[in-house]
Amino acid sequence: MADIPTAELPGSLKRNASLDLWVRVDARDTVTVRTGKVEIGQGILTALTLIAAEELDLDPRRVRIETAITGRSPNELITAGSMSVEDSGSALRQACAHARRHMLERAAVELGVDLQSLSVDDGEIGGVGANRKVSYWDIQGGRPFGITVERRIDEKAPARYTVVGRPFGRVDLPAKIRGDGVFVHDSEMPDMLHARVVRPPSYHHRLAQLDRAAIEGDRDLFRLVVDGSFVAVIARDEYAAVRLAARAERAATWHQIDTLSAPDRLADYLVAHQAGAYPLIDGAPQAVPIPVLPSADDAMQVQRTYARPYLMHASLAPSAALARFDDGKLTVWSHSQGIEILRPLLAKVLGIEVDEITVVHSQGSGTYGHNGADDAALDAALCARAVAGRPVLLKWTRQQEHRWEPYGPAMRIDLAAALDGDGRVATWSHDVYSFTHIGRPMPFAEGVEMVAAWHLAKPFPRAAPTPRLAPEVGIHRNAWPLYRFPATRVVKRFVADSPLRTSSLRGLGAHGNVFAIESFVDELAALVHVDPIAYRLEHTDDPRARAVIERVAAMCGGLSTSSAGPTVARGRGIGVARYKNKQCYAAVVVEVAVDLESAIVRAERVWIAADAGCVVDPDGLVNQLEGGAIQSLSWTLKEAVGFDADGVTTADWDSYPILRFSEVPDVVTELIDRPSLPSLGAGEATQGPTAGAVANAVAAATGIRIRELPITPDRLRAVALTVAGG
Repeated sequence: MADIPTAELPGSLKRNASLDLWVRVDARDTVTVRTGKVEIGQGILTALTLIAAEELDLDPRRVRIETAITGRSPNELITAGSMSVEDSGSALRQACAHARRHMLERAAVELGVDLQSLSVDDGEIGGVGANRKVSYWDIQGGRPFGITVERRIDEKAPARYTVVGRPFGRVDLPAKIRGDGVFVHDSEMPDMLHARVVRPPSYHHRLAQLDRAAIEGDRDLFRLVVDGSFVAVIARDEYAAVRLAARAERAATWHQIDTLSAPDRLADYLVAHQAGAYPLIDGAPQAVPIPVLPSADDAMQVQRTYARPYLMHASLAPSAALARFDDGKLTVWSHSQGIEILRPLLAKVLGIEVDEITVVHSQGSGTYGHNGADDAALDAALCARAVAGRPVLLKWTRQQEHRWEPYGPAMRIDLAAALDGDGRVATWSHDVYSFTHIGRPMPFAEGVEMVAAWHLAKPFPRAAPTPRLAPEVGIHRNAWPLYRFPATRVVKRFVADSPLRTSSLRGLGAHGNVFAIESFVDELAALVHVDPIAYRLEHTDDPRARAVIERVAAMCGGLSTSSAGPTVARGRGIGVARYKNKQCYAAVVVEVAVDLESAIVRAERVWIAADAGCVVDPDGLVNQLEGGAIQSLSWTLKEAVGFDADGVTTADWDSYPILRFSEVPDVVTELIDRPSLPSLGAGEATQGPTAGAVANAVAAATGIRIRELPITPDRLRAVALTVAGG
């Protein structure tokens, strides 16, 4: 087996080089593998199980997988950016290759045969010249490897795969189907207490007075926690905690210290409050003068503006956490996507050493971004500190989740193109305005991005938002077009002063940027009377991008099926992108039906063609692509955070509607498997293409171009009136 230089080790393995962090051969029959990535509904535990089983030549049912626990699992920082298979998968594959080779070397000595003659069948080692077999458990069972991985070695060739790429049931589903209580919300422990926090009415309210007697006289109260404007109630049972929290809300008087900026048009606010402009050079924003595109005086000049609102994560279950404080040591069970960075933040706020804190990932409702999970973890820790020795389960309410979670930022995208005499794009300009998409709590930041920290008697300041200048991060993610134009100019325009709290939401800037790009490409195709698919292919030289476009076109039979009846108009649209311009390729076609009386847009059918390199778990990959498309349908057709000067007004499912199960369309997905190529992240690949496809389908059906999301009946009517009046 050939060794490859250390520099080519997967990043996660280089940072966590002890083989025992990744692989443990159990005493009998099973192998346990560990990951620092966490399960948030994306199926990563299944994919990693298959990767390990393949490399170890095991039946996947023998593989046990442990997810993230600080100080015990590999430190892989954050589960984000569709990087789990790429990061943890590549590291685990290489770790398992080392474990397998080590055990084969020991078996060769024990059996007295040449290493190259050995083979493995479900953990049993044998080969030519060996008069018996030994197993992994004979060789290594129950013992540590004691190996530091320093060099890369050969892995199994894709041509020999027997597990990867083949259907296998989700490893996390049986317990959920049985109702075993795998979510942190369902935690049960001896002597466990229940807590609820009482939040101010808005960001800019602080506690003026609390009638403690009205609460402390209740016999169900175990402890009232008041620290500045942080108020929480703790009770022995959950119903009592809910009732006491309502009583505490009535007993609290708040004073307002400021109001929110509540502009009539967010898109205009973004331009007026720009804090910095950073052109993309080789994909990365840089603080340099904005380049000037070549003059194209004889070309057709086209300019359009697109926008999206603030969006919620809108997790189906509000955030929760369990915490216990014993003898100065804190343990927190959280559904945070970044338990390793949460740990030092908890230490900072609580004033204890990092080594005294353990954070255990416990699953919650799927988030795909930074919702209230980290905040709930701090809330629970503060409550646990007040009742040392007792575990405390704390849950947010629906209203708290809606009002206090960090939102996906509003965006404005200004696009311009010059078309040559053949109708092809000669120059392309893209200016994207937005607030920060990166607001996770970070240990190195001066402030603390967790709600309770702002409300303590000795409050921590908020972390100041800053523009991120790495490639494909935040605002400018997927701002650089997939297509090849003779001259392209892309500028990230950072806006610091967001009226609302913002952070990472699935896809980050890719959703807004690809929505705008794909809408604009369709508009340009219409101006020069070229089929939208043909127009894309004319501007695409990436063979893998062309392949997904051609595949989805074949799947749906083309776009030329628009029709208008007396009550319903139907149309199809396409959207295409390569996520982050380096991960999964996805082409999406959506067919919509527009009710001509109610102006309600309904997606009826969706086709997806995707290339994510080597497919590890086909069912899991399809689920990710289809789930992303359905979530994007909801964003594109329904969702927008509402607020006024006094705070957020969308505090429930009536005021913030999401796509219902009855509105989910038929979805057909085809994968282009490339076993010889690296696996690519796919969890956020369909967000942008789906948004563009919907807008293009609505335009095909009605002739009305919607450039500001969501595409609601009111907006569709308003634009129709504007077009008719114009």
